[in-house]
Amino acid sequence: MKPKNKADFQRVINATKYSMKGLKAAYINEAAFRQELWCAIILFPLALMLGETNIEKILLIGTIFLVLIVELLNSAVEAVVDRIGSDFHELSGRAKDFGSAAVFLSMILLAITWILVLFF
Repeated sequence: MKPKNKADFQRVINATKYSMKGLKAAYINEAAFRQELWCAIILFPLALMLGETNIEKILLIGTIFLVLIVELLNSAVEAVVDRIGSDFHELSGRAKDFGSAAVFLSMILLAITWILVLFF
């Protein structure tokens, strides 16, 4: 989609800046995101080398991105819950558990995809 005018283009520039700011904050403040990003840096070239077809490569790379995306969303949920207060509340704990479960499921999907693509 092509920006129609200068204001649209500026909106794209601003959105990109906010995204980079979010990635930087996640890297600095979230140990799990850092670990997953370093794993991704190792897995990206492997995906390109080991995937035999473009479909296999996109499946391998897509699952890497999915883990990072879900981790960012999980971190966002945790930040909002922590911002609300430090007192224990069942719903706050549940929200954090849901986010953690989503990350776990994305990692399972990554593992299953890599195993199926590379070994079957």
